[in-house]
Amino acid sequence: RKKNLSSCHTTWPAIQFRFSKVVCKGGGEKIWAALTANMATSALKYACNYFFYTVIFLFIVIGIYWTLNDQGERFAPGWFLVNTSPFMWANLGVGLAISVSVVGAAWGIFITGASIVGGAVKAPHIRTKNLVSIIFCEAVAIYGIIMAIVMGNKIRPFKDDSMDHVRQAYYAAYCLFWGGLTTGLSGLVTGICVGIVGSGAALTDAQNPNVFVKILIVEIFGSAVGLFGVIISIIQTTSADMDK
Repeated sequence: RKKNLSSCHTTWPAIQFRFSKVVCKGGGEKIWAALTANMATSALKYACNYFFYTVIFLFIVIGIYWTLNDQGERFAPGWFLVNTSPFMWANLGVGLAISVSVVGAAWGIFITGASIVGGAVKAPHIRTKNLVSIIFCEAVAIYGIIMAIVMGNKIRPFKDDSMDHVRQAYYAAYCLFWGGLTTGLSGLVTGICVGIVGSGAALTDAQNPNVFVKILIVEIFGSAVGLFGVIISIIQTTSADMDK
């Protein structure tokens, strides 16, 4: 090992990286791949820290500006809620219901599909049965689409500009927003849950097909979490009527 290390040579790239490319017999490429991964991780951490501190700096500058111009009441969230349109909150809830649910479904299909495709190389019999996991993941996106259609039909213009109708419109808009957020987040968590369990089911089925049915029961209960989120969202949006 000492001889191999002594025969290695290090070359420094022109760009300012902290890591060097080590070329030696029997593992130099692996070392360079590990160093490249470390550099990518460091760059991601630097970008996240830069974004975080930039946001904090902007909040401080805006706060100082509002304080010096006698607009300190804008720090209260009530100012923001009153000066935003209820249609924005309602449509935002509809968008979150479908978009976040689709992200959860895609994430779950990505996790499960990779395991099915990889495991089918050595065990082709897992290709058909484990498509159930893909269907469960896709059902999460269907939940989001259904709720988005239901909530979208509740968005209507005001009858008039009276205080009662405006108050009812804001109430309905917030109900639709939080209902859509509930559907989206529950769909996201459900998609990841079903994806991970489905991945384990595919790999287990490749080794021992007799265990597949038992793991499928766990996957069914995991997919039920998304249905619970849909039920909660329906309860939240039942009384949402913008033109009442």
